[in-house]
Amino acid sequence: MTEVATARRSRITPEREAELYEAVLDLLREVGYDALTMDAVAARTRSSKATLYRQWGGKAELVAKAVRHSKPGGSADEVDTGSLKGDLHALTLRSDDCEMEQNSALMRGLAMAIHGNPDLLKAFREHLIEPEMAEFRTVLQRAIDRGEIHADNPAIDYVMHMMIGGFAARTLIDEQPPTQAFLLSYIDAVVLPALGAPTH
Repeated sequence: MTEVATARRSRITPEREAELYEAVLDLLREVGYDALTMDAVAARTRSSKATLYRQWGGKAELVAKAVRHSKPGGSADEVDTGSLKGDLHALTLRSDDCEMEQNSALMRGLAMAIHGNPDLLKAFREHLIEPEMAEFRTVLQRAIDRGEIHADNPAIDYVMHMMIGGFAARTLIDEQPPTQAFLLSYIDAVVLPALGAPTH
């Protein structure tokens, strides 16, 4: 991050930033990405449009950071249970069923928008996909170091794909929202066996 970006961001308090992000997510759920405008965000949050652009540069960056902000706090470094199964379960349990259902609906809408918006895809890669991939890499490297999985297992490169697939397919195939119970059983039945990791 550049010094300019850091200085730009520091003008808004964390509380105000959280309030803005919550308003952005509310608007996204109401109207979707394409219909969401910086004017609407400014009106909803009693902000000036100039402040929003100065702070976030544009809609794509603001939306990606709002979604990232809504993710459960903490990092993979704080989740070290001593086993890969325990770590993946702990990461999953950071969101409750209600949050998962809301996130699932939100991500379905954004997935459509990403296809037609290169700026949104770029912002999502930078603020959501890459940080989450780094988190999984940390967890997997610990499992390799503990001897739970082999470093040359080709499934390691697809853990993120498997997790997103399970999350998305729950609604598509089962017509139900993803839940903690579903994702925990999915990890045990699909992800851990693919990695050759202990499932008990």
